[in-house]
Amino acid sequence: MSLETLSARHARYRRNDTALVFGAQRLTHAEFDARANCAANALAGLGLVRGDRIGLLLDNSVELVELYVAAMKTGVVVVPLSPLLRAEGLLNLLLDAGVAALVTMERLEPEVDAIRSRLGLADERILVLESSYRTLTAAASPEPPPFPGLAGGDPFDIVYSSGTTGEPKGIVHTHAIREAYGTGFASAFRVHPESVALHAGSLVFNGSFLTLMPALYLGCTYVLMPVFDASAMLAALDAERVTHVMMVPSQIVALLQHDEFDEAHLPSLEMVGSVGAPLLLEHKQELMRRLPGRFYELYGVTEGFVTVLDRDDAGRKTASVGVPPPFYELRIVDADGVELPSGQVGEIVGRGPTTMPGYHARPDLTAQTLVDGWVHSGDLGYVDEDGFLYLVDRKKDLVISGGVNVFPRDIEEVAIQHPDVLDVAVFGVPDDRWGESPVAAVRLRPGAATGAVELRDWINERVQARYQRVREVVVRDDFPLSVAGKTLRRVIRDEYLEET
Repeated sequence: MSLETLSARHARYRRNDTALVFGAQRLTHAEFDARANCAANALAGLGLVRGDRIGLLLDNSVELVELYVAAMKTGVVVVPLSPLLRAEGLLNLLLDAGVAALVTMERLEPEVDAIRSRLGLADERILVLESSYRTLTAAASPEPPPFPGLAGGDPFDIVYSSGTTGEPKGIVHTHAIREAYGTGFASAFRVHPESVALHAGSLVFNGSFLTLMPALYLGCTYVLMPVFDASAMLAALDAERVTHVMMVPSQIVALLQHDEFDEAHLPSLEMVGSVGAPLLLEHKQELMRRLPGRFYELYGVTEGFVTVLDRDDAGRKTASVGVPPPFYELRIVDADGVELPSGQVGEIVGRGPTTMPGYHARPDLTAQTLVDGWVHSGDLGYVDEDGFLYLVDRKKDLVISGGVNVFPRDIEEVAIQHPDVLDVAVFGVPDDRWGESPVAAVRLRPGAATGAVELRDWINERVQARYQRVREVVVRDDFPLSVAGKTLRRVIRDEYLEET
């Protein structure tokens, strides 16, 4: 039930077929498997063993993919981290994960150097992609590493879905869970061995596995873009005859604004999927009009529950996010956990083959999210008479910007440090480019002279990750409060939207 056989299988039976395309690099299955073996043996040469965790602070690259596969071959647990993280936010997650090694890039060395002394890692276990990592793998054997005796329950990765400060929440995915990503989403998205899947977002976020794992499972071609660029992506979709692509709404909107994105220019496309944030109905309808019969939408939580709106249902259930795939279950429950009938709004809970075993080293947080095996999403929705799910609201305070989870409290903790700020509430507002952007409402101390623009810039210079930067700061005289004295962010947001 582990994943170590996949790359070797394709190297044997489809050795000359294209496995991976990254810019000018084109690797056959045989070439890619040899690279993954070198990476696996290099990790072993560092003394890393099954269960050890390795942080991956990398941009999209061939090396990032080969390290994922090296982990499959060795049992080393990967901890993919956003390259947008800054030193303190990075340190918080690395210490929580307890990494035994770190691979990063030259451009991020200053962030790593700022925390190097507090990581507790020997210098040889902090590898730089362009130098020490490539030197190490070049000297390693391309032969398969010894089988580490992995099983389906062994952890494969820890993906952090929390913010960069406060309580980290590392979601553990096992080899069996990633196997279910491969088989389940290959079926849901109609991927086949001859498919060509393209990914244009960051490979360190969980949504990337929705097409990466089906590609690794079936041995089809995987085209990885360095970064998202609408024109470059359209050129790659055409040149590589791409059949399957999954995007976040901000990317979809950028493509919809491009003249070359339509059925006539992209005849090979069989699937265009949306994930990461609700896609506005107007954009969904335009996409379906311009690429008929190709649209899929996935709603899910990284903790392990999904629904899929299939291409054949999208026309009649356009406003929904679909139904659970086979082997998944969905319920809508009230505050007491009682299942609600169709049409009534409640919390979305679910379970299935990708449900996490828990948060890394946090049984307390696990118990709050996993109740009797059901993932409590914190999202609100309802099902219609046919069982299709409709989202009413995302998690209470979560902002999803470009498919990335942004937690308001992380930004609030920075803003409150300004000497003129008395109170702050951060919320998300619709953004044509990013899906949502954070806005900060503040109450200033009496006599404060700081302006809204100056305060916005001050906050944005100090947040731990670039995606936490606020679009605007709004100064208010007071905040609406609940009877318990809690700030009502949703009311502030609604009032802001009414005024803009």
